[in-house]
Amino acid sequence: MGEKYCILLPTYNEKDNLPILIWLIMKYMNQSGYEFEVVIIDDNSPDGTLEVAKELQNIYGEKKIILKPRSGKLGLGTAYIYGLKYATGNFVILMDADLSHHPKFIPDFIQLQKERDLDIVSGTRYKDGGGVCGWDFKRKLISRGANFLSQLLLRPNASDLTGSFRLYKKSVLEKCIASCVSKGYVFQMEVLVRARQYGFSIGEVPITFVDRLYGTSKLGGAEFIQFAKNLFYLFATT
Repeated sequence: MGEKYCILLPTYNEKDNLPILIWLIMKYMNQSGYEFEVVIIDDNSPDGTLEVAKELQNIYGEKKIILKPRSGKLGLGTAYIYGLKYATGNFVILMDADLSHHPKFIPDFIQLQKERDLDIVSGTRYKDGGGVCGWDFKRKLISRGANFLSQLLLRPNASDLTGSFRLYKKSVLEKCIASCVSKGYVFQMEVLVRARQYGFSIGEVPITFVDRLYGTSKLGGAEFIQFAKNLFYLFATT
């Protein structure tokens, strides 16, 4: 069996972003020539995201766009576990549906993975030309602070722990997720902590993270406090 890449996209109120994102994924993945599918896990968005996803499925076909909606807003970690059940590829790509992650980086992830047979390739905003676009000082500070705290406590083999743009061997992701206890933002980080415990290999590709164009961002001061609490819990238990 050749390589096949499954892009898991949990969505909640992303009807404005989804068509652009899917178009970009199609463009860069078709150019790269790799076999791929996109699994959209919509958590009952009130804005009509699922209807938009159905239109996209009509345009691109049911082999490329697989819809697996859920009945309510059940969180990121569970969305990935749920989506994984339907992934037919042997590699899985996790990314955000709000256009903060540009699909043009995916072929770079795949390339690096192939060259070094890595278990995980993680996009990083924090080294070798990676960065953040459109964030004010406060957001940058919160993000850097979260990352610094994570590095200090968890010492993973990765420079960007709080990002969620990654490529995994499917079996590796399944194994890491099975031992995760966190939900939400900390989940991204815990996956890398578990990966380190298992001794999986991690490579990094510099990415530029773009602040969302439509809708509202989900990371503010209150989330940061919650995040820090979860982080300390993770530190205490690993």
